[in-house]
Amino acid sequence: MPSVQPPSKVLVTGANGYIAMWVVRTLLENGYFVRGTVRSTSKGDYMRKYFTELGFTDLEDKLEIVVVKNIETPGAFDDAVKGVHAIEHMASPYHYGAEDPKELFGPAISGTVSILQSAQKYGSSVKRIVITTSTAAMVRPTDLPITFTENDWNEDAIKQVEIHGVQAPGYLKYFASKTLAEKAAFEFYKKNKEYLSWDLVTIAPPYVFGPIINEVGNKITNINTSLIEWYETIFESSKSKEALKDVGNAWVDVRDLARAHVRAIQREEAIGRVIVSANSFKWHDWLSTAIRVSTSTNPPILPLSAFTEPDPTYNHNHTTPSESPTKPHHIHIINFDTSKAEKVLGMKKDEYITMEDCARDMIIDFKNRGW
Repeated sequence: MPSVQPPSKVLVTGANGYIAMWVVRTLLENGYFVRGTVRSTSKGDYMRKYFTELGFTDLEDKLEIVVVKNIETPGAFDDAVKGVHAIEHMASPYHYGAEDPKELFGPAISGTVSILQSAQKYGSSVKRIVITTSTAAMVRPTDLPITFTENDWNEDAIKQVEIHGVQAPGYLKYFASKTLAEKAAFEFYKKNKEYLSWDLVTIAPPYVFGPIINEVGNKITNINTSLIEWYETIFESSKSKEALKDVGNAWVDVRDLARAHVRAIQREEAIGRVIVSANSFKWHDWLSTAIRVSTSTNPPILPLSAFTEPDPTYNHNHTTPSESPTKPHHIHIINFDTSKAEKVLGMKKDEYITMEDCARDMIIDFKNRGW
């Protein structure tokens, strides 16, 4: 399929979300016209106000807001897909608090299939659809170091939720929802490929960090799940010292993720699943980095006392745990192969936003919000 270049019009679903707002901003900055779906008029009003204050002009032409109250409603996106050249589907729940797995499965799976159905029926101008999935749809339990790739699927989460139902851990319900939604997307595409005007890309990030531009009000509980965990880990001692040293995952800055989404519609070769990750981490890496970037300035951004109590055995200058002759240290982190993102999206490792810059920008953002 041809690439989608500016000034084409791009549909962004759930446009007022944490990642989606950055995608809208990056599209506008690159000269695209954007149609964004939101669940209420007030959410669209906030977006217009934000981009106006940021200095964008002619927003009446460049940013169109469409209210879609319920993405599970059949035909919810029928009108929204008309006349656009690409779709960034980002409207899907992300939290670990669902009691019934159906609370996540409904909007994640039905919402994804719904927009594909609408694009098939009414999106004759659509050339590419990009869906935000997650590396949660790829990981699985393992006792040995492993590097996950685009060929991996999180079948274990689906199985565990099938077995335990509402008793399954909240994070597994979310993992299963992302896996099932992405599988449903590719099944739909494979089944209908010969009748479609568009091809399909899924972008899979791990933890997503970085500054907030979407509307969250004064309550920190309104920010997304990844950011809440980061804040509570760094400032509220939510993890034990052992967990800080032993537990980790992988991460990407929200601004790099938005850049990847835009490149996914620009580059013809960007097809199928693509992992977008800056690097792996253990939580003490973030604590050490946050302390270092905050206290090394004069005056400091935040004092040392603002952070989770530092471990005196930990070297904050090198983010490497002190060796103990009596207690070997084991780091449990997750690694992802990002060679495809580099190849098809041009996401080179040395061009990702650094942990230092990401931490600094988040801390300044939190401070400015009074948190």
